[in-house]
Amino acid sequence: MRLSAMGDVAMTVPVLRAFVKQYPDVIITVISRPFFKSFFDGIPNITFFAFDEKERHKGFLGLLRLFQDLKRFDIDVFADLHNVLRSKIVRNLFALSGKKTASVDKGRAEKKALTQPENKVFEQLPTMFERHVKVFEQLGFSVDLSNPTFPEKAVLGPEILSIIGENHQKLIGIAPFAQYDSKVYPLDLMQEVIDKLALDSTNTILLFGGGKKEVEILDSLSSNKKNVINMAGKIKFQQELQLISNLDVMLSMDSGNAHIAAMLGVKVITLWGATHPYAGFSPFNQPLENALVSDSNQFPKLPTSVYGNKKVEGYEDAMRTILPQTIVLKVKNVLLN
Repeated sequence: MRLSAMGDVAMTVPVLRAFVKQYPDVIITVISRPFFKSFFDGIPNITFFAFDEKERHKGFLGLLRLFQDLKRFDIDVFADLHNVLRSKIVRNLFALSGKKTASVDKGRAEKKALTQPENKVFEQLPTMFERHVKVFEQLGFSVDLSNPTFPEKAVLGPEILSIIGENHQKLIGIAPFAQYDSKVYPLDLMQEVIDKLALDSTNTILLFGGGKKEVEILDSLSSNKKNVINMAGKIKFQQELQLISNLDVMLSMDSGNAHIAAMLGVKVITLWGATHPYAGFSPFNQPLENALVSDSNQFPKLPTSVYGNKKVEGYEDAMRTILPQTIVLKVKNVLLN
């Protein structure tokens, strides 16, 4: 069970891919929001159960109905990969019915030590993937992530090809937004990055986002450049996943798009502001050198937040210490390797 958010649900996918490969006789029922069903399409031995937050499974009585609904799957063990009030209730219902359960340890104390302004303990914490593996270990399943498998690149349909063209040599995805401002690279600098990458006519740059405001910003970032295309609002989410699977590299903030690209086996470069990969949210199977972080010498309190939801006065410009030319060079190097 993992209900939200998008990036967190995406981070369960590589672990479950490894699980079903190593335990082909085990059936997994994934309980999550219906929007995320596409993440698990094509993975053998996985059944998706849609959590109806607004009606059937709303509130405490809804969680009781959820437990009843899940009985038809003959579930033997329950893995709580969310560990919030709703999932705890469902987990306890399974435990009371005699089923073995386990829940993810979010490491709140160690994350607090990493982000506190004074006496900071600056060290790599277990990744969310490692934390998920620990849950399955508690249930009797040892999962090895050292040799990951990924889906084949999707065959792009005519609707997508009519937008991006058919003769692209290098596909670069850029997802410049995140849930919180402290994780968003300044748009004037992102414009510089896009402009520099667009100078190479062999690059096709695809911009990802959603919502009216983001679409307008992406339109501005892509204006007057034939090889820069705003994809926001032009294709369905399932098609977006297909397109992302074909990217040569994704440039993203510390956000859901980074994890979606990583779960599809795409190379990912991430930009970090208030947050830091040491908190355990670096995209799956990506080298640490692909995470470009803000300058902690100039901004010694970094990281100031695990999720980016805490603002620290005077740290608004921390991401400006990640220079556009540094990002462009990193993209070029990743494309060559």
